[in-house]
Amino acid sequence: AHSYYPPYILENSRELVLEGNDGGRAGATYSHAVIMERARQFIRAHKDEPFFCYMPVTPPHGMFDLPEDDPAWAEFKDAPWPIEARRYAAMVAMLDREVGELFALLDALGLTENTLVLFSGDNGGADYFASQEHPRGIHGANVDPRTGVEFRGKKGELFEGGLRVPMIARWPGRIRAGSRYAAPMSNIDILPTIVAAAGGEPPKDRIIDGVNLLPFLAPDGPVQPERALFWRDGPYQAVQSGGWKLIVSGKPRRNWLFHLQQDPTEKTDLAASQPQRVAQLQALLAAHGKDLPAPLWPSFLQMPIAIDKTLDQPESPDDEYAYWYN
Repeated sequence: AHSYYPPYILENSRELVLEGNDGGRAGATYSHAVIMERARQFIRAHKDEPFFCYMPVTPPHGMFDLPEDDPAWAEFKDAPWPIEARRYAAMVAMLDREVGELFALLDALGLTENTLVLFSGDNGGADYFASQEHPRGIHGANVDPRTGVEFRGKKGELFEGGLRVPMIARWPGRIRAGSRYAAPMSNIDILPTIVAAAGGEPPKDRIIDGVNLLPFLAPDGPVQPERALFWRDGPYQAVQSGGWKLIVSGKPRRNWLFHLQQDPTEKTDLAASQPQRVAQLQALLAAHGKDLPAPLWPSFLQMPIAIDKTLDQPESPDDEYAYWYN
């Protein structure tokens, strides 16, 4: 997904050849346009029956490219930013427009009231296009534009800046427009939620860690499920439970403990002053990992990488994390 002009993409596990592409920054067939058009075709073809349509859209990611005749590029091509930052913004605007077009299609087909739409990111924001003026990047993926509050860390880390992503759910008549679900959820909740929306039950022979969120999204539903959330990547683990979050590092060996309800920016590490809370959350991590199968693929932390030897010592806790992470 780093190039938008690959020689092929996968459609239902089969190769779909894209003519005139070689995997670079230009080509004859823009892969994102193909994904969106195939999705529209699929929805039209199945409008008279239940369907599940998964659109693995990637903008903006990897090589920030879009056709120069796209209306979104005209909107940003003269912005006072580096060219890649302009392309990034245009890709976001392009996708935003296309989601609107998808909603219009559902309206035209009379499917809006009976269709649950979920839109989610897959990882926290990166500090793209950072500068002295914009230390967290021109677009400030982890900076609240209204308050200036920053989430710590970024994509690839287990601080909130690496974990928090937007999730939008749309189902007119079932989910109140403009309502906000403030409790933490995870993309592992998508499977049980959409199965419940379709009137089914998750398979009994599989471990399903996610929660059906439909009761919690209802106007008069309960506030949030009682459960813990877990993350693992190489030597790093994290658990969030009851408003508390523990990050455990195996390299170097240390813990970070935060009370996210009081400190969502993770400025105050309470690990030293709350040893009992640390032990409690470590026990949750141990219990969760006890019977986990081996990963289907290695963490990128376990892959051969080049280390910058000029960074001899980390200068801050975040640098320490990034030093070992990178």
